[in-house]
Amino acid sequence: MSDDLQKALAGVRAEIDGIDAELLHLLNQRARCAQKVGEIKTEHGAAGHIYRPEREAQVLRRLQDANPGPLPNEGITFFFREVMSACLSLEEPLGVAFLGPLGTFSESAATKHFGHAARLLPLDSIDDVFREVEAGHAHYAVVPVENSTEGAVGRTMDLLLGSSLKICGEVVLRIHQNLLSNETDLTRITKVYSHAQSLAQCHEWLNRVLPNAQRISVGSNAQAAQKASEEPGTAAIAGEAAATRYKLPRLAENIEDEPNNTTRFLVLGKHDSGISGRDKTSLIMSAPNRTGALYELLLPFSHAEVSLSRLESRPARHALWEYVFYVDIDGHREEPAVKAALEELANRAAYLKILGSYPVAVY
Repeated sequence: MSDDLQKALAGVRAEIDGIDAELLHLLNQRARCAQKVGEIKTEHGAAGHIYRPEREAQVLRRLQDANPGPLPNEGITFFFREVMSACLSLEEPLGVAFLGPLGTFSESAATKHFGHAARLLPLDSIDDVFREVEAGHAHYAVVPVENSTEGAVGRTMDLLLGSSLKICGEVVLRIHQNLLSNETDLTRITKVYSHAQSLAQCHEWLNRVLPNAQRISVGSNAQAAQKASEEPGTAAIAGEAAATRYKLPRLAENIEDEPNNTTRFLVLGKHDSGISGRDKTSLIMSAPNRTGALYELLLPFSHAEVSLSRLESRPARHALWEYVFYVDIDGHREEPAVKAALEELANRAAYLKILGSYPVAVY
């Protein structure tokens, strides 16, 4: 290495060292401010909800708007989520329940939203995830609700109908499926393990590349990866987190049939969110069994000029051939137009449950 090159690098590295020292000082200064917020809340009897979804969303959007680059907005969001996660953990690490085991896409969604300082609690079923938060053993839950390819996650939707939990956030996760195996030759793979939805998401790829391999549905992609790590002649379809956790090589990457395969997760807690400026409200409603009843339920949104982003029916479960409708609308339930629509809807609907208002996911 020439003297000139060493000199030039030394100058830049010294500048980086100075910036790192300044960042360290500022990060700790920010952490002290976060501690002061907790102290002020306690002093005024407002302790309890240390996590404020609307405040976090506002901070991340402001930073994205002010970002001059070269770091992309996605990188800025990741970095500051981790900073906020670490600061929150000084007061109390947030307990976050999700569908386990470790290595699932649900774990990736929980980490993406709450950062690595959160206390992650993997559970065996979506029912258990709900119960853990309802019982106060965890602060929040992260549960899948819909996939862009396979549609709604029915169990989550059914549990929302009877649960007291509120939706306080959402996570949108791009799903990349990989074929994981200790085998180095595709022709030696006789079984492929994965969750039923992941098998469906990779159906055409499997038909084309592994037409003779048996497809075996298991409880989660992480469980599939664990089985593939122990059984010769097998493979798993799973994400990067499972590949890392079970030390499985990736024989093929991004094998999902749809290039924009995405899953939406809900964040559930015992409170919803305040107004962030760009919000959604989710609700469940039912119509009397008569002609035009659903049309009448949709009129309040039209009258208030409130946009619907989702409308889906599910069996009501308490009576044969009775249905409830799951609806997502733009706006917060405390905003005037949304509030007016919901008041009119309450007078028309046979049943109405507001699941919560929450910030639109920040990527």
